[in-house]
Amino acid sequence: MSDSLSLYIDRRSGLHRLNPLTKLTVAGFCLIAGLSLPGLLSGYVLLIGVLIPLSVWGSVSRAFLGRTWKVVLPFVISVILIQGLLWRGGTPLVAIGPISFKQEGVLFAVTSVGRMLAVVGSFLLLSLSTRPDSLMIGLTQHGFSASVSYIILTTLQIVPRFQAKARQILDAQRARGLETEGNILTRLKALLPLLGPLILSSIIEVEDRAIALEARAFKRSGPKTSLQVLHDSAPQQAARRLMLIAAPLLVILRLVFEVVR
Repeated sequence: MSDSLSLYIDRRSGLHRLNPLTKLTVAGFCLIAGLSLPGLLSGYVLLIGVLIPLSVWGSVSRAFLGRTWKVVLPFVISVILIQGLLWRGGTPLVAIGPISFKQEGVLFAVTSVGRMLAVVGSFLLLSLSTRPDSLMIGLTQHGFSASVSYIILTTLQIVPRFQAKARQILDAQRARGLETEGNILTRLKALLPLLGPLILSSIIEVEDRAIALEARAFKRSGPKTSLQVLHDSAPQQAARRLMLIAAPLLVILRLVFEVVR
């Protein structure tokens, strides 16, 4: 069952039973590794060797692959066109008159797409397999401030919330007779009646959230209790420590690689 306020999909899987901090650490490690590891295929190796097997283990592979593709597709098209056509110098692969795709630009675009897949995929997998409230509880129980935990929670929820609000406003505008389907001009005309209510409702929601947090003693100092008990294990704690040690080492190795090269 999907939560309309998040990307979370409820499954009875080993991935879902992991501690939220373990999954957050995996996502952060994949992000750093995707940006730090050299090589044309480093991002694709992370996607195929780590993220897709984890999504299969968590029974969310279909949603994971579909959402990742939808997010990355506009970036794929733009970066290949821009880098392939506008790369200065280089070896032409395909030429049509004065316009040509450069080999170096295409290789750079392929590398960038792989890194983007690793970055986007890591946090999509975290969102699909982790309840936002569990992640916030896990962060606060391990010493993070409530403000930092809330910022992370809000970041994970912002896209699903905007999508849900946009759907509600779009349905309301359609009920009033607004044409939202057709050619590009018709869709552009429908955009303004959608953006205004969306922005205003988001501003109102910020105030409602602030009032709700104040009513729940969000800024109260001292220890807080929770009805939800998060399970952790020694192997998970050890794995988190290893990833936290390995992540900065990858950054250092990348810097050394760039200097030596």
